[in-house]
Parts: sequence; structure tokens; C-alpha cells
Amino acid sequence: MLAMRSSGLVRTLAVVVSGAALLTLTACPAGASQAPEVPGAPSSQGTAAQAAASQCPQTAADALGWGTPTRQADFEGTALPPDWHPYGPEPGHDEKGTRTPEAITVANGQVTVSGDEQGNTGAMSWHPGQWYGRWEVCVKSDPGPGGYHPVLLLWPVKEDWPVGGEIDWMEISADDRQSTDFFLHYGADNSQESGSVRHDATEWTAYALEWTPEKVTAYLNGKEWYSTTETGHFPPGAMNMTVQLDLFPPAGGSTAMHLDWAKQWSLPESVPAELSLAPGAPATGQPDLHPERTPKPVSELPASPQQGAPQPGTNKPRQGG
Repeated sequence: MLAMRSSGLVRTLAVVVSGAALLTLTACPAGASQAPEVPGAPSSQGTAAQAAASQCPQTAADALGWGTPTRQADFEGTALPPDWHPYGPEPGHDEKGTRTPEAITVANGQVTVSGDEQGNTGAMSWHPGQWYGRWEVCVKSDPGPGGYHPVLLLWPVKEDWPVGGEIDWMEISADDRQSTDFFLHYGADNSQESGSVRHDATEWTAYALEWTPEKVTAYLNGKEWYSTTETGHFPPGAMNMTVQLDLFPPAGGSTAMHLDWAKQWSLPESVPAELSLAPGAPATGQPDLHPERTPKPVSELPASPQQGAPQPGTNKPRQGG
């Protein structure tokens, strides 16, 4: 579902500070702001108490007092919770490679999305979505041999891209995973604004997004690093969160991204999505090929099982039809 991007939008400036420190900034469009390099998350080899609580102890939720999330996934058990929906089997991003539920595994309180040298990879969406809100996800990405981008994004529930917009608040294209990009897609011509921050994404990192009627803000380990107030660029309707390991071929080898938890908050301004997927149903990144896997009116769907309850089955999520 992730759109192809023009590389001409990002311009990097290097500034020498005090004759030694190197500060990396990325030029932003009018109305956008961006902070300098953000320190990396503490290593997963931290204290036992921190590890037991979370692989990402520094979060925007704690720093900004967001309180109890509306929804939370801790990925206990051996299968995805029923409100997480794997893609496929079907063609991958831009019809490159294959998205398959077999690329997603759940074990030891984490979910892993893998990509191999044959182009088999995974993606999954979290429903139901909302119009405005907050999201935060604890992620680490293995170094890539080339060709795979780990992505956290919001995608239009109506499947009306590009006019429905897209917010990629974590896209990692660098093979060494030492930088993270932000993209806001808008308009019928898929216009974009973007930013980049240097950061070691091979460490556990809390990536957060806040979307209000006035501002879109991205956070990394509790620190704001990108924001925009260009409200005309904001999505015009409800969005759902999606996790993708996208292939930009050729694949140089195998890699993976790992999630420890995901959280979502509603705001007073939030509007619940009128479309969603049935609990445990497959999703799709190819709605023209698989219309049966697209969101349906919430009023027509069965009631969802208890939040966080895993799907029955083995260590593989349910496959698409």
C-alpha cells in the first residue's frame, strides 16, 4: 500500500558545531518543523525491570502524559490478536515480491515480520481506525542487505489512496538502519512533504504519531523530531495503522522488523471509522484484486472478541482466502 516516492524532496544539510560535533538536519516545507538528531533508545540489554515492563522505556506517552491507551497490543501468545489482520497471499508493494501471512510470527511477547531473498515478506493492519488520534509502537529493525523498508503508517480506511492521504511516520530505507524518514502524502497527484532524522533503528525504539485537526507530530523515544501545521495536507478521513516490510527490489538477502507492543489513543476530536474488518479476517494491500478483504461497514460486522485475545491456531496468523 505504500506509494513510490520521489527522492528529490529531501535535502540534507551538514553543520559543524564547535569544530567537532556534526548536526544533521533535513529541509522541510513551509509549516513543518524538525528537531536535530535524536539519541538512540536504550539497548535491549538494559535492566531486567525495564525489559519486563517494555523494550522501549522512553515513550511519548510517558513524556507527554497521554494516559491509558484506548487500545493496546502486547502480542502475547503465538498468534496475532483478532484485530490485527495479515495481508495476502498477494503481490507486494508496487506489485513487487509476495506478501504472505507466513512471514509474520508471534512468540515471546513480540511479533516479527520477515523478508527473504526471494521477495517473500509481510504486512498487517490494525482495525478499527479513526480520524485524528495518537499511535505509538515499540520497534527494532534488523540491518538489511538491501531492498527492504520497514514502515509504520496510517492508511485510508476507505482505500481511496491517493486522495485519502497517507502518513508514514517511520520509514527506514537505509540498509544499515541508521536513519528514519517521515512522509506525508496528500492530494490526487500524490504530493508529499518529508523529513529525516539520524537514529540507530537497530535498537528498540518508540515511534509515536499525534494527529490533531491543527498539527501532525512525529516522536522518537519521547522527543518530537518532525511536525507540520499544513492542515490542507492532512488526511480527509479515518485512517488505520499498518505495519509493512516493503520490498524495493532486488532483495539482497533476508531481514526482519520486530514489534514489542503497539498502542492507540482517541482524542476528543477523534471520529471512529465507519469501516473495519471482521475479527481475524485477512487484509489486503491490493483492493482491486481482493475486494472481499477490504473494510466493510462496522454495523455489518460481528462483535470483536476481548481486546488482546489471540486468534486460535499455531504460531502463524490466519491466512487470507
